[in-house]
Amino acid sequence: MSEFDIVGPEAIREGVATDAYFQRTEATLKHAGRNPRVVAEVTADQFPDGNYEVFAGVKDAAALLSGRDIDVDAMREGLLFDGGPVMRIEGDYLEFARFETSLLGFLSHASGCATAALETRTAAPDSTVFSFGARHVHPSIAAMVERSALVAGLDGFSHVAAGEILGKEASGTMPHALLISFGRGNQAEAFQAFDEAVPEDVPRVTLCDTYGDETEEVLLAVETLGDRLDSVRLDTTSSRRGDFRHIVREVRWELDARGHEDVGIFVSGGLGPTELRTLRDVVEGFGVGGYISNANPVDFALDIVEVDGEPAAKRGKLSGVKAVYRTEDGGHHVGLRGTDAPADGEPLLEPLIRDGEVVRDFDLDAAAARAREDAANVGFGAE
Repeated sequence: MSEFDIVGPEAIREGVATDAYFQRTEATLKHAGRNPRVVAEVTADQFPDGNYEVFAGVKDAAALLSGRDIDVDAMREGLLFDGGPVMRIEGDYLEFARFETSLLGFLSHASGCATAALETRTAAPDSTVFSFGARHVHPSIAAMVERSALVAGLDGFSHVAAGEILGKEASGTMPHALLISFGRGNQAEAFQAFDEAVPEDVPRVTLCDTYGDETEEVLLAVETLGDRLDSVRLDTTSSRRGDFRHIVREVRWELDARGHEDVGIFVSGGLGPTELRTLRDVVEGFGVGGYISNANPVDFALDIVEVDGEPAAKRGKLSGVKAVYRTEDGGHHVGLRGTDAPADGEPLLEPLIRDGEVVRDFDLDAAAARAREDAANVGFGAE
């Protein structure tokens, strides 16, 4: 028995991380001597409806399907989709049947988190935004959450182990627990100890709402650290905030009145796009947690649309192999592959795997740039 309730990478790669009926399907097809050549598509919606979402999880999906005798086409990570396939698999069905559960899980969960992250990114495009939500999810998927946030263009994240996996350094300074450990009335001592303990390259950002009025604790941090103070963070629980925007403006006023215009203000705690739009003109940055990590997964399904060269589909799904296009005006178009494409349409499905080999690189910065450009193109997050 495993120490933690975690399905490991070996089970995923071997296809054991699957729904039981795929094992029964394999057994039945093998018994019957059937293994049709199929085309299968991953879709959320059949037709465009104007609700764009961000495609993510492609790197894990490629690793899952690599080494199989199949060809896979997929949208680029970070692109937005609105109906039609985001991925197409061609090959003998038994080459990939058992991997459907994990494949959809990789794509569904990451795309949901990336979409929520992009909503926060577009709500405060000129602010620094960090992902702080790893504490709300099982630790085994923390790296997925943080990677999805980076795909959407967020500036950083908090989870240390995720950073080691992603090759990025985690961000963060102090929790309320640090201040409480020093005791009420000893906030200055905690600020000083922090300054002395952490490396010089860590920004001096003090948490200023543990025991007293936010403005009073901010001014105490300024008095304690002086020019070494980079920013202050307000994480006041929603039940005690009152008018949070007014509180932030008051803090800004008192800092400026004392010549500390260079001290930034960061806020966190239960924030989403609405709060970011309300506060973005009076703060430098945000920590967004549950809105990203708790996002609903995109409801992807994998459906066979062609069998041995003939169109096929279950009721309610569209038969035949499809293509999707982005037009210059930001439109998302779905049509049968090989039929007339929009005159200015750019095909969105590109080679991902050929003969079992991954033929694409996965660059987080490029994905973030793609998401930013495509969001502007389709009007995602427009107020």
